[in-house]
Amino acid sequence: MLLVDTHCHLTSSRFATDLPEVLARARAGRIHRIITIGTGITDAHAALALAEAHPDLIHAAAGLDPFSCHEAGDSIDAAFTALDTLLATGRLVAIGECGLEYHHEVCPHSVQAEHFARHLELARRHRLPVVVHVRDAFHDLLPILAAHRDVGGVIHSFSGDSVQARACLDLGWHLSINGMITYKGNDALREAVRLIPNDHLLVETDAPYLSPVPHRGKRNEPAHVALTAAAIAELRGERSEDLEAWTTFNACRLFKLPLPEGWG
Repeated sequence: MLLVDTHCHLTSSRFATDLPEVLARARAGRIHRIITIGTGITDAHAALALAEAHPDLIHAAAGLDPFSCHEAGDSIDAAFTALDTLLATGRLVAIGECGLEYHHEVCPHSVQAEHFARHLELARRHRLPVVVHVRDAFHDLLPILAAHRDVGGVIHSFSGDSVQARACLDLGWHLSINGMITYKGNDALREAVRLIPNDHLLVETDAPYLSPVPHRGKRNEPAHVALTAAAIAELRGERSEDLEAWTTFNACRLFKLPLPEGWG
């Protein structure tokens, strides 16, 4: 079976010296496709360059995450115009990551909500799924999603509880799980993951961050998504091959990626 790492950051400087080896390990580790996320316009161009250099493995998404929006300052309208232009090329598989970040001090919450809504409007117009970043902000995220029911996508790096998971699922969103599922003390997350329907579950690394056990504390990379998938399958009492098949099919359907050879 093959896996899709639905969220990572291959443009990170932490991959600058050995990216070819990282990609070779991904291929050897049965990784079918990788979605690398461009955060901000400059990073979006770098992500697209990687996708075009490795079209059989890498795809790109791009958005103005809360940190990029904060950095843009008075140039935010120009940044959204540049993002709109990139989306219009048809070279991106999703818009994002974008969303709400309340853990760190970036833009005021009301401004973040406005920026997030602008992404959702772009997603509607370009008919693309959205990759959502949310940290300490579920209470404000859900009303925004409810107001844009004709837009869908994935809550990336989901770290909430069962109530939050059910609320997102009821609105039609996919939930993507990464190495945090392997960390001690994440019982609320594990309980939430048990209730996600097979057809709304995705896996990711968020590399170079959030390495699963036994690599916690070290740089993460796409090949490690297999460890997360195995942990989820064990938690849910499912066969690994079934969990892998579902998450791969879900990713290919949501992001319009080619299915593995012989599928379909």
